[in-house]
Amino acid sequence: MAGRINDDDVKAVRDAVPIDAVVSEYLQLRNAGGGNLKGLCPFHDEKSPSFQVSPSKGLFHCFGCQEGGDTIAFVMKIDHLSFSETVERLAAKAGITLRYEEGGYNPGHQRGERIRLVEAHKVAAQFYIDQLDSPEAETGRKFLAERGFDQAAAAHFGVGYSPAGWDHLTRYLRGKGFSDKELILSGLSQDGRRGPIDRFRGRLMWPIKDVGGEIVGFGARKLRDDDNGPKYLNTPETPIYKKSQVLYGIDLAKKDIAKVSRAVVVEGYTDVMACHLAGVTTAIATCGTAFGGDHIKILRRLLMDNGSARVIFTFDGDAAGQKAALRAFEDDQKFAAETYIAIAPDGMDPCDLRLAKGDAAVAELAEPRTPLFEFALRQIVKRYDLETPAGRAGALDEAAPVVARIKNIGAQHEVAVQLAGMLGILDTQFVVKRVAQLARWARDRGGKGPAQQQTPQRGYDRAGPSPAAVPSGPALNLRSPAHRTERELLKLALQRPELVSPAFDAYGVDEFTAPPYAAVRQCVQDAGGATGAPSDYLDTVREAAPNDTVRALVTELAVETIFAKNVDEAYAGDQLVTVRLRAVDRRIRDVQGTLARLGAQGDPEQLAAVQNELWVLTQYGQSLRNNGAAAL
Repeated sequence: MAGRINDDDVKAVRDAVPIDAVVSEYLQLRNAGGGNLKGLCPFHDEKSPSFQVSPSKGLFHCFGCQEGGDTIAFVMKIDHLSFSETVERLAAKAGITLRYEEGGYNPGHQRGERIRLVEAHKVAAQFYIDQLDSPEAETGRKFLAERGFDQAAAAHFGVGYSPAGWDHLTRYLRGKGFSDKELILSGLSQDGRRGPIDRFRGRLMWPIKDVGGEIVGFGARKLRDDDNGPKYLNTPETPIYKKSQVLYGIDLAKKDIAKVSRAVVVEGYTDVMACHLAGVTTAIATCGTAFGGDHIKILRRLLMDNGSARVIFTFDGDAAGQKAALRAFEDDQKFAAETYIAIAPDGMDPCDLRLAKGDAAVAELAEPRTPLFEFALRQIVKRYDLETPAGRAGALDEAAPVVARIKNIGAQHEVAVQLAGMLGILDTQFVVKRVAQLARWARDRGGKGPAQQQTPQRGYDRAGPSPAAVPSGPALNLRSPAHRTERELLKLALQRPELVSPAFDAYGVDEFTAPPYAAVRQCVQDAGGATGAPSDYLDTVREAAPNDTVRALVTELAVETIFAKNVDEAYAGDQLVTVRLRAVDRRIRDVQGTLARLGAQGDPEQLAAVQNELWVLTQYGQSLRNNGAAAL
């Protein structure tokens, strides 16, 4: 059994490997004065840098979480290594041969588990690289060439080829002294009927490295038609490979990401290659998983959360790409950096774009243009018909909670104003207030944000009651001043139908803005209307209700006292006019919003039709104000 590492060798390792050089492999360091450096602590989340490094003393300390120590302590903590594993790793970096006080030189198979697994991957990577030159790998070389990658590009990214046989790599690694247990644990081999066999066979191989530059896994691309596996096969979860904590290309991109405070997130290995070869050397990609919180932590340490930091997501223009972009937006608020999305013309990915239009087109794609929040909102808004009040209301109900999640109040207000413009709602303050209301509501609920999509109020969906309705905001107050007139008109229609008919029967369901009242209005219509109401009129209306909830409201309105000393035609006329006038004013705002969306570049015929409708509505509204019920 190997003994303790010689103390003089440990000291030699500490002296040989500068702490700032090691730490800067994981996070961006800046001048903190007095010869010290500072950065965002990798051991806890923070918005301002409290992590300091003293190169002269060879020490680090975080004033936020109190972690501290020397180079060895840092590597032990960040990579979860034992003391001996860390010293061995740093010694290899410095070219120092270690001595062990008991047993002399430490044989490879007795070294730390992580070190052994990393070494196995390093040996495997070189094996795959060598195999790329074999006759069998012709399909792999052709695949690369067809995508614009020559031999130099393959070498730069360490691309290789795994032979199609069952155990070529397994036998090779055994010959290098690795045990079957280590091969299975590493994910390079898997159990077969007669022992370990290669996990990757007949595929192009991309080495996946951690921030420190060590190979911890592989991504493998299918080449043969008789390969029944997935298009891309990645290393499984192992002690050194966690797919949610690795970013392909981070080892090549980290210095430039820190230097220019910009990162470009693409979807695949070939996209990273295309970007780097086109000069976009800040490109990275996830490895078989969605971009998430752990990936953000890696980038934040490199970006330093300064005000100019940018993260640009490039996704395919198809449905899957848009879905990925919306998933990325879910974590947007975890960034201090501004986030953007870039979608290439015709939905091409960076690799295809480079082939079709050259390096300049890829570089142009990576320039920030559309903020990610704007893209997410437009994806929501485009699902609705903004020419209808119901469509705009639905879009606002779904989009407003998204805006309410923005933590910065100033940014939240600005985005709310932009949302109003997207929807064509001229009353921007209405949208701003709705967003602020939802934000306050979320804070009052302990920080839990509102659901993103409006769920119909319980029981008022025409399809029937909603058994699991979840409110997406403050409950609707049916007795608020905004709804009081609608309530009064419905009470009149149920209790004194002769006073409001036949005018009431010409009112549309959409003239009642509260969903419960719209449901009652529909019941009256389904029962045959208020004109010439028969003796069993109320019973017929109640029977027309789609469920018990609406039926109970019909009963409530039928027995509730009407708020008037004199319930006569004049009072009924006032309620009719008020409800209709509000509907006309809403429609005028809708049409004005349409004009705003069409702008000066709109179709002349469409513009003329909209302007004519606006004129008619304005005249009708003025007539209602001047003549009252006589204008109905």
